[in-house]
Amino acid sequence: MATVFVALAALCWGLSGGIGAILMTKGWDAFVVAFFRGAIGLLFVLVWLALRPQGSGLTSPKLWFWAVIAGIGVAGNFLFYFISIAQGNVAVAATLMYCAPVFVYLVSFVLKLESATSLKWAAIAIVMFGIVLLTGIYDISSSAVTPLGVTTGLLSGLSYAAFIFGFKYAAPHGSPQAILMITFTVLVAILIWPGDINRIVAVLNSPVWPLFAVLGVLGAGLSFILYIAGLNYTAPAVASVVAMIEPVTASLFGVVVLNQGLTVLQILGMLLILIAVTTLSIYSTPRRFSYKQDQ
Repeated sequence: MATVFVALAALCWGLSGGIGAILMTKGWDAFVVAFFRGAIGLLFVLVWLALRPQGSGLTSPKLWFWAVIAGIGVAGNFLFYFISIAQGNVAVAATLMYCAPVFVYLVSFVLKLESATSLKWAAIAIVMFGIVLLTGIYDISSSAVTPLGVTTGLLSGLSYAAFIFGFKYAAPHGSPQAILMITFTVLVAILIWPGDINRIVAVLNSPVWPLFAVLGVLGAGLSFILYIAGLNYTAPAVASVVAMIEPVTASLFGVVVLNQGLTVLQILGMLLILIAVTTLSIYSTPRRFSYKQDQ
């Protein structure tokens, strides 16, 4: 059952990219879409925290410091992900975001938290080659992905790496629901101004508000809770493999629902990235969440 929770969370994250793409094609910008994804997630974790207030750790300065870092990271992740989708397509954006563990490793190498083995460097090199094939940056003139789309896709992965570190170091000081409460509060505070309060309020009177609600529930509210619940009883290696459902689901959504095609080289690049990143996740410690192991 725990593995099912992880799979459902990854499925929800994958679908959220496609839903965000639909909203942006209807004229809503990435700031508003990212804001609602995080704001609805905040409502869910507030309820979770109210139901399970024990051991929150909210009096710990260290928890607040690292949770704020995690909040900055997840705000950047949501925003850059949707900008990347708008500038290219869902499949490319989701796969670039999935490169987050690569950034975690590079930072870990610098901080000497991870040993730089030949296997890890080889996997990172394969990821880089896969990115070249996936994005077509060797021939930008004919690529369907803009340079901004590539940059923001990678920035979404870098931002997620910041979230991973923030959550990892906050975890020993409190409960995951308390950390996520702070995380999503920071996200809302960061995005509410550039999102424009008038446009945010306009969503509530828009006929597409149910789609925003579904985005928030799948993309942040339900999915984060499912993932943490699942990871508590799932081996990190298994969770890393199951997490591949996210970019695969997003890619299929883009192809089937949004008619966003991929070339053979792009598909090859995607496969190289998914295999290499999953290998990195299996053979070492960095992972999306590490609550159970760090307690």
